[in-house]
Amino acid sequence: MSYRTLAIVAALALSSTGGWAQAPIIIKYSHVVADQTPKGQAAIKFKELAEKALPGKVQVQVFSNSQLFGDGKEMEALVLGDVQIIAPSLAKFPKYTKKLQVFDLPFLFDDMEAVDRFQAGPKGKELLKSMESKGIVGLGYLHNGLKQLSANKPLKTPADAKGLKFRIQASDVLEEQFKAVGGNPQKLAFAEVYQALQTGVVDGTENPWSNIYTKKFHEVQKYIMDSNHGLLDYMVIANAAWWNKLPADVKAALTKAMQESIAHGNKIAFEEDTTYRKKVIDDKRAEVLPMSKAELTQWREAMKPVWKKFESEIGKDVIDAALAANK
Repeated sequence: MSYRTLAIVAALALSSTGGWAQAPIIIKYSHVVADQTPKGQAAIKFKELAEKALPGKVQVQVFSNSQLFGDGKEMEALVLGDVQIIAPSLAKFPKYTKKLQVFDLPFLFDDMEAVDRFQAGPKGKELLKSMESKGIVGLGYLHNGLKQLSANKPLKTPADAKGLKFRIQASDVLEEQFKAVGGNPQKLAFAEVYQALQTGVVDGTENPWSNIYTKKFHEVQKYIMDSNHGLLDYMVIANAAWWNKLPADVKAALTKAMQESIAHGNKIAFEEDTTYRKKVIDDKRAEVLPMSKAELTQWREAMKPVWKKFESEIGKDVIDAALAANK
């Protein structure tokens, strides 16, 4: 390479301040679902907003559909610094903090507006920072929707659930939730649910409308209750050491981009929830049953002892703040 060529290369590398131009900060954002989902769309929006706000300073690489790390490995990968941002289900955090079990408590939130108020409030924000000692910092909450009970018989009262086998995620709270009404909770991988319902391995389950329709659970369940009894949400988290060492201007811009991308994803999730409920009804495979206030009160009272059972792990102050968000 000639001296002239070297000089040109050097000149191009110099920044406007006279120093060497820095390579962009690479941000790997990994998740386990499709790009078309609310979570996938939120990740894509974050890339767009972050790179627009910080041209040349950051490069966001989005890895969807477990391309980089699967469901069982992503948390460990984040803590080790092999990926910078992920968005796991709130049910995945008991190993790091028991406080987030608040989101699994049945009939705690009246509606998604109450969930939003709690997550945006002091305790909700406090929970985002509850795992920093474990190397994790929360950046915000992404919605998937409220869950509905389903089975091959109407579940109008808690007594209707007695003796039925219900599929659950691996969650101690959800296990106690169904035990409280005489059900038999069965921990099964999500991919196994359709066949388990079809063959009678389990009698019922709980899911938001998007999962019910897209996974065709309504084809193998006769009744779906409008119960809105629980929450299926995600927390967007970052490697704490990486996040806390970012330059102030970069962190501020990324925080804004993340807030806007989460709002974008949550808007899609809300719209899809309504759309998929209508699709389930229009399909006429399962009967969607509304629940009266009196019926919902019976269910809530039957499952309310679960709140007390986990109060010492979650914190009474956290549960009280969640209840206050209903008002």
